[in-house]
Amino acid sequence: MIRLDLTIAERVSALVEAELAQALAGTDMGLRKTAEMMREVLCPPRKTRVNFSGGITQDCWSVTRGDGDYRVVYMPLAGYFSLCVESDFGPLDIGVHGPALGCFGSV
Repeated sequence: MIRLDLTIAERVSALVEAELAQALAGTDMGLRKTAEMMREVLCPPRKTRVNFSGGITQDCWSVTRGDGDYRVVYMPLAGYFSLCVESDFGPLDIGVHGPALGCFGSV
């Protein structure tokens, strides 16, 4: 359980760390490799304005550095992660949602 006294950024970081720890402790070598790759591009969660279809924007939390093409963000209103494509107008949600590692591994 995530402690209630944590900041939003600390809670998001704890979610990601728990997911990565579980993957790294498992026997699925493909998942372990994906977790290792994700750990290399993690960044401290920071508030990021994300664009959604229909002109909607929402404050989310980036958890990976943008690689020029993609980044993973946490959507607090939905309670899960999203894979976003980088655009001239900032991160754009592309409809890949779920666990952080699943979003990251879908690229």
